[in-house]
Amino acid sequence: MSKSTSQHPKRRFVLPAVIGGGAASLLLALSMSPTVAAFTASISNSTNTAASGTLIMQETSGSGSSAATCTSTDGVGGISTNSATCSTINEYGGSAALVPGTPVSTAVTIKNTGTVPAKTFTLGAGACAQSANGAVNGIATDLCSKITVKIDSGAKTVYNGTLAAFATQSVDVLNKLGTTSVDAGTSVSFTFTVTLDAAADNSYAGLLASQPLTWTFNS
Repeated sequence: MSKSTSQHPKRRFVLPAVIGGGAASLLLALSMSPTVAAFTASISNSTNTAASGTLIMQETSGSGSSAATCTSTDGVGGISTNSATCSTINEYGGSAALVPGTPVSTAVTIKNTGTVPAKTFTLGAGACAQSANGAVNGIATDLCSKITVKIDSGAKTVYNGTLAAFATQSVDVLNKLGTTSVDAGTSVSFTFTVTLDAAADNSYAGLLASQPLTWTFNS
């Protein structure tokens, strides 16, 4: 009896000691752990987009029934090529019959109908070619050297010289106008004044000079 009785007190103290030690370890662990609650704030941008602009050129000339309009997107491929050939606007006067010393003027307007500014604006001239104009033709062969064209925009002159000298040139229009861009929605007007040399004789009658011109915008 005495042996059995002496073992009970030991059992009574073992369990409380284990529990007490575990609780102390838990309290120590909690005191050393980071705080689980904090203030937070966030923003999620769900509508982020990036869109490209357009650079489109429009040329107009004349008024009323003689009005003509050409746009760079008129060509094959539309905006993908953004290059068109315009046969309805003749900047050199077209059917107007030139006589020596009498100028013929044609007004045209170039507009940026796109959404981004044109940072460069040029006018390039191709080769000048001479051909017959009708059934009766003079024998002169240097008509392109006898016709001058003066291109003005307000008080500014873009080019002034013979068609022969203009050939293969590329004129920096913005530099000539003293500006840095053609903004979206902005128009620039030009007047082409073509004159046959006042000294031209009958050998220049019945002849035709033709020269392609190309306006170019770059962003």
